[in-house]
Amino acid sequence: MNIHFIAIGGSAMHNLAIALHKKGYKVTGSDDEIFEPSKSRLAKHGLLPQTEGWKEENIRTDLDAVILGMHARNDNPELLKAKTLGLKIYSYPEYIYEQSKNKTRVVIGGSHGKTSITAMVLHVLQKTNIDADYMVGAQLEGFETMVKITDAPVIILEGDEYLSSPIDRRPKFHLYQPNIALLSGIAWDHINVFPTFENYVEQFKIFIDLIEDNGYLAYYENDKILKELAEKTTKNITKVAYSTPSYYIDNGTTYLKTVDGDIPLIIFGEHNLQNLNGAKLICNQLGVKDAAFYKAITSFKGAAKRLELIAKNNRVAVYKDFAHSPSKLKATTKAVKQQYPNRKVVACMELHTFSSLNKNFLSEYENAMSDADEAYVYYSEHTLEHKKLEHITPNEVKKAFVSDNVEVINDSKQLVSLLENKNWNNSVLLLMSSGNFDGVDLNAFGEKIVG
Repeated sequence: MNIHFIAIGGSAMHNLAIALHKKGYKVTGSDDEIFEPSKSRLAKHGLLPQTEGWKEENIRTDLDAVILGMHARNDNPELLKAKTLGLKIYSYPEYIYEQSKNKTRVVIGGSHGKTSITAMVLHVLQKTNIDADYMVGAQLEGFETMVKITDAPVIILEGDEYLSSPIDRRPKFHLYQPNIALLSGIAWDHINVFPTFENYVEQFKIFIDLIEDNGYLAYYENDKILKELAEKTTKNITKVAYSTPSYYIDNGTTYLKTVDGDIPLIIFGEHNLQNLNGAKLICNQLGVKDAAFYKAITSFKGAAKRLELIAKNNRVAVYKDFAHSPSKLKATTKAVKQQYPNRKVVACMELHTFSSLNKNFLSEYENAMSDADEAYVYYSEHTLEHKKLEHITPNEVKKAFVSDNVEVINDSKQLVSLLENKNWNNSVLLLMSSGNFDGVDLNAFGEKIVG
């Protein structure tokens, strides 16, 4: 098979390219800009384009498929040439479905927690020697790539609700048609694509209706909207609800209360424990008994940038997290405060996504960091301009968050200096962003704070 990737440098795209290369396919690709770690990883496998940019000559009649990334535009010259030649053009989720038609497809969806739940499932399957293909949205410890496509009978897919490609406006998770599915919750996001909450919710209803007949759906029962969608569906599927398991915290460690005894965990926070309960239901469906699940999950450290510990000593700990939406911010901040009740929690987040920087969406952040002792919100004027969004002022942002503990800063150097000069004795610093606070090396910064 000859496959060409338009926009091969994307996070999901370069991982799929590597997976297909490992399967023995001939893979080529192009992009106008490729950043790390994609660049080094593509180079390692001999897949890095020799030059950057789009070239019509990359598109040949002998290509079996062209895979189009979201980064490419509608007028991309390679895309136009592929259309002219009548080549089959796929989005990456569409191509993953093509590769998994004969597998048991497990899809983990939801506005929050889907990466963590997918990671938990994969960790347990690996520990219990169950072979499975996968696609997950973060780098996982013990897994070389974020995508694996082989002849395994099962595939575990993180089901993102964002659009599939510039020419395929369907949400990614609508393409997978799961046999086994999980939904973790619904909280409005991606308002540039789903302009109303009702429109956003509709995508999850459609997803449920796309579950294969006689399939299985696990869902978080304390999300009222999700519960209503699950209960109202007329699909012939098994529906099982999950909630927060019984637990306690002792000397900084979270313990699950189970019939097999108290299970110590590396991860923490109610949101993570809900994710764990959902992951257990999925693993049960794949033949993993509860005892085996609990034994395996004790060594789970989490996915990259999901409450990931950067560094700590006996006086301070620094974590980073991908959290940027209101629900994620609230859950992550609450988790850290609950884990460190006797420490000062300083939460710092960046408004970086289209939704988070949209003036009409800001009010969704009300009390999103109220559990922190101190909270800092950063945003960049440059990012606003780049996304062609209406100007917002620090006062407007502060008003949206409501909490008195919030300070708004839009100078990255000022924020770094402020944090570096704090007294971090008996404290926790939580850095939350889908970006990097305009060029801050979060790992190096965290190590410096800890000293």
